[in-house]
Amino acid sequence: MRIFVAGGTGALGQHLLPQLVAAGHDVTALTRSEAKSAAVRQAGAEAVVADALDRASVVAAVRAARPDVVIHQLTALSQIKSFRKFDQEFALTNRLRTEGTDNLLAGAQAAGARRFIAQSFAGWPLERAGSRVKTEEDPLDPNPPANQRRSFAAIQHLEQAVGKADLEGIVLRYGGFYGPGSNMTRDGDIAQLVRKRRFPIVGDGQGVWSFCHLFDAAAATVAAVDHGASGIYNVCDDEPVEIATWLPDFAQAIGAPAPRHVPTWLGRVLGGEIVVSVMTRVRGASNAKAKATLDWKPRFATYREGFRAGLG
Repeated sequence: MRIFVAGGTGALGQHLLPQLVAAGHDVTALTRSEAKSAAVRQAGAEAVVADALDRASVVAAVRAARPDVVIHQLTALSQIKSFRKFDQEFALTNRLRTEGTDNLLAGAQAAGARRFIAQSFAGWPLERAGSRVKTEEDPLDPNPPANQRRSFAAIQHLEQAVGKADLEGIVLRYGGFYGPGSNMTRDGDIAQLVRKRRFPIVGDGQGVWSFCHLFDAAAATVAAVDHGASGIYNVCDDEPVEIATWLPDFAQAIGAPAPRHVPTWLGRVLGGEIVVSVMTRVRGASNAKAKATLDWKPRFATYREGFRAGLG
């Protein structure tokens, strides 16, 4: 099958391209710079250089590739340094989730693609009330923190645009990424903070996180090429977990000291309202729908297994 991937050199794309090629697909990947084309070709795909925010260039690139399936993995999350100014930090990713999505959908429809698969997130956009684990049928947060609302609106735009498109639209809400290529490895940014005891548990630490190893996220995306009806799917492991539990487990896995505990008021002073929210109020996600209908299951069924063997 002919596949067009936007975001083929990102954290997930680095795992996705080799898996698509290994599955026998003919893959073309969009990259922003000629310098990254070598990595695309090394993975066995054909590279095309274009700016995802330039509609004419994107439509031309997709039409030239003549794909059966377009996969949208465009983000700029490696640039995120602080949650205090969340919307400001996510500004480019928000444009990729709005303008970039619209450009790729226009290209997919012009090229006659049958299916469009897009990256979303199963974490802070979920409603921060009610059950600790949410399904795809549960509502998103009706009142996200003020500094997160533009980013929330961008995710809503992506999910709604894909859902309304005149093709088979698949939205994959991935859990929090870890493993090689992410910032959550044995020597990544988060590990460095944990080793320095600069990543504390705030308040009761009862915010629920759902994780997904990048290998498993890529495998689910490959599965979605051939499986599943149009709709939204949570792609994460089998064990949503409170931060008060997973953060000490992560520290132990990397040989770091146990994290500190700080009161909620101090967490708010140090990190802002969004840090307090992700530490104390966010909800996890159920992967039951994806496992039942995408012919997929995570290699690392729980974050515990992944922290032991899959951090890289």
